[in-house]
Amino acid sequence: MASRADNIASNMNLGNFAKATELRQRIWFTIGALIVFRFLSYVPLPGVNPAALQNLADLGRGGVLELFNTFSGGSLERMSLIALGVMPYITASIVVQMASALHPTLAALKKEGATGRQKLNQYTRYGTVFLCAIQGYFLAAGLESFSAQNGISAVVEPGYMFRVGAVISLVGGTMFLLWLGEQITSRGIGNGVSLIIMAGIVAQFPTFATNLFEGGRTGSISPGIIIGFLIMVVVLILLISYVERAQRRLLVKYPKRATQNGMMQQDNSYLPLKLNTAGVIPPIFASSLLLLPLTISQFAGNSVDTESTFGGVIVTLNQYLAHGQPIYMTLYGLGIIFFTFFYTAVVFNPEERAEDLKKGGGFIPGIRPGKRTADYLEYVLTRITVVGAIYLTLVCVIPEYMIAQTGIPLFLGGTSLLIVVNVTVDTLSQIQSHLLAHQYGDLIKKAKLKGRMR
Repeated sequence: MASRADNIASNMNLGNFAKATELRQRIWFTIGALIVFRFLSYVPLPGVNPAALQNLADLGRGGVLELFNTFSGGSLERMSLIALGVMPYITASIVVQMASALHPTLAALKKEGATGRQKLNQYTRYGTVFLCAIQGYFLAAGLESFSAQNGISAVVEPGYMFRVGAVISLVGGTMFLLWLGEQITSRGIGNGVSLIIMAGIVAQFPTFATNLFEGGRTGSISPGIIIGFLIMVVVLILLISYVERAQRRLLVKYPKRATQNGMMQQDNSYLPLKLNTAGVIPPIFASSLLLLPLTISQFAGNSVDTESTFGGVIVTLNQYLAHGQPIYMTLYGLGIIFFTFFYTAVVFNPEERAEDLKKGGGFIPGIRPGKRTADYLEYVLTRITVVGAIYLTLVCVIPEYMIAQTGIPLFLGGTSLLIVVNVTVDTLSQIQSHLLAHQYGDLIKKAKLKGRMR
């Protein structure tokens, strides 16, 4: 029989949405913040020549810069103030999470609760500023050394003043995006940083759709390929939506306690283990490592001596690690599997979780508290991580193969689909939670009014 919460959730309609004033304000605030983000993506760095930027974007096709350009909504190819996007923050947060799992001091901070998390967040911000400064300097230096084929320089007045100004602008742009993401999280709806990444990816959809159907009109892309690609995208979206919500729930029981009526009652709860604990981190790491040699050779250009050992290695790697090549696909899949297990081990510690259950008096039926519980959690986590790794590999490798065979841009790669679907599902879940809370509030008010009338 359906519960009251299920009945209320099934009766949600636009009328209930119109009554939720706070939710509407949060949604409008989120939309306004994302519009500000899109406006900033068109504000160029001071001292950059926009006429040469398209040649620079063509130079980075297929490399790791195209992946980061996808996540920043095209800000990198336009060299805007937010060209680095929030990727430095993502990298810094991953490094801090890994360090907190390995370093005793940071691990102790992680156990301190809200105070420890605040300190770790502060360290993450320091790391973000450091990474932005390093990446911004190399990006400015690369712009100075870059010259388009028509002889137009990408920088109007090269020099240290341009580098300093570019670094300050890029650091300020990334930190503003972080502040904007925090405002969305607290005053809007959904996770702010994730929504910014998703907005950057979705912003390129009109261009992608136009090029796709224009190719079908001109005959460069056959209608069968377009239909097959659209079917593949729909199937992958349904698969991602289903698997990302999948959980392995372990029953946890607590000792019996006396109630107000003198009865003994035992509390039960569930420990949810996500099928894909690692999220989208494994494909990002795997693709970044594989595309690094191609990016180096692209920016090195003619300066790489193909007769030297280093130049020969770079050329060979580019031949075998190109999109669609069997070695690339194999290494990409193996990299996703490796980083799935590695990052899952970082974010979920069975020993800590077993210790927390023991301190709270909880236990898994049939499993002794302590080490036996930790071993059981690790056993279950390993089994579901195998399924999660296979799922991530299929979702990411199949679109890559289709892109390599058809020449369709990287926009609808597996990583982009994972991010868009995950963020959309999470945001819709939060909207549903707000509507549910609003309807419960209305029920409570009606109950109080009826009580007063009696």
